[in-house]
Amino acid sequence: MKSYLAAAVQMNSQPNLQKNLAQAEELIELAVKRGAELVTLPENFSFLGDEVAKQQQAATIAQESEKFLKTMAQRFQVMILGGGYPVPTASGKIYNTALLVDRNGQESSRYEKAHLFDVLIPDGETYQESAMVSAGQNLPQLCRTNDLGNMGLSVCYDVRFPELYRHLSNQGADVLFVPAAFTAYTGKDHWQVLLQARAIENTCYVIAPAQTGKHNPTRQSNGHAMIVDPWGVVLADAGEDTGVAIAEINPARLAQVRRQMPSLKHRVFS
Repeated sequence: MKSYLAAAVQMNSQPNLQKNLAQAEELIELAVKRGAELVTLPENFSFLGDEVAKQQQAATIAQESEKFLKTMAQRFQVMILGGGYPVPTASGKIYNTALLVDRNGQESSRYEKAHLFDVLIPDGETYQESAMVSAGQNLPQLCRTNDLGNMGLSVCYDVRFPELYRHLSNQGADVLFVPAAFTAYTGKDHWQVLLQARAIENTCYVIAPAQTGKHNPTRQSNGHAMIVDPWGVVLADAGEDTGVAIAEINPARLAQVRRQMPSLKHRVFS
């Protein structure tokens, strides 16, 4: 593993596939121009704001999303994470799928979101992700790379379930991905502290691309795409505007933290 720059992209996706892909391409190019070798896109990067329309168009969105990720990876010669897009299932529902693609445009890892956001928010909004989404049945598997480290996938609401990340750290994760469309209400209190907790307890870098702003009259995302180091230090924060958060992923820093705080070696219960 070498030192390199990673980018957590912050988008304001809408219920318009082509406009979202154009926005994503612009931000990927911005990240690459700033030196990023790993670029991560948030949950729902290709479509957000109308759940019924997303389900109806799922086959097209899935096909175009995967084609886009592979094309961008090859064009810019970077590894790209597509943090979540709908993939149709035999039941008529969809999987909320994250896809990691290498610089040759080949699939490196795929994960179907396991924890679904069925929550009544105190501000009065109700979210019922399971109405249209099937929960993934498998834990994410570690993606091992020679130069960018060992990477583990998750999606948004998964961040509240630390056992998933402990599974990845037990396999040897260096970098944990948390692509999200975190609600503005929960995000203001929970987003950063949850990311820092997952980084600290697993002594891993956490890269969290995010959605921001309004997507329709009732849905608003928190923003603050960020990269957190293994000590829990926020290295980059995109704020509330669309853009990119970029920071160095440094194996020497990873080794230093794990040497100073070897908590993973001190576990009593597995």
